[in-house]
Amino acid sequence: MTKVTLQGTPFELEGTFPSVGTKVSSFVVVDNDLKEVKLEDFGSEILVLVSVPSLDTPVCDLEARRFNAEASKLSSKVEIAIVSMDLPFAQKRWCGQLEGQKVHTYSDYRYASFGKALGVLIADLRLLARAIFVLDGQRNLVYSQLVPEVAQEPDYEEVLEAISKLT
Repeated sequence: MTKVTLQGTPFELEGTFPSVGTKVSSFVVVDNDLKEVKLEDFGSEILVLVSVPSLDTPVCDLEARRFNAEASKLSSKVEIAIVSMDLPFAQKRWCGQLEGQKVHTYSDYRYASFGKALGVLIADLRLLARAIFVLDGQRNLVYSQLVPEVAQEPDYEEVLEAISKLT
């Protein structure tokens, strides 16, 4: 099993972290209006899935705001979806504080199917690990990054470079 640490404490991840080149398994998340959304419902040519533990933490807030800022510079073919275990009500509140919202937030609280499908569920904490997945139009994984220490930010430049190769 894949492991990550949270402030130095190791945790195993449930599910299998997908390999680049494979088709991503379907999952169901919940939008801010409590509607279920499947992977197949995303219509963008390029889908960036950003997995974070909670938007109410400083690092996750910083990361989500950074991706929101970067989204305005990207092609309209790119959609950025931020997924956490936060309740949709909390995500909606967070989005309300965002100027010029370009990212969309989704919750995995109901089924944890996103976390299991992408191998990022920290089952012991019922949180998602910090990871980023870039998918093409056929929902094949073209880039992934699992941040080994959940309390740290990802390598944004690597992600943006992977996106730019597809646009």
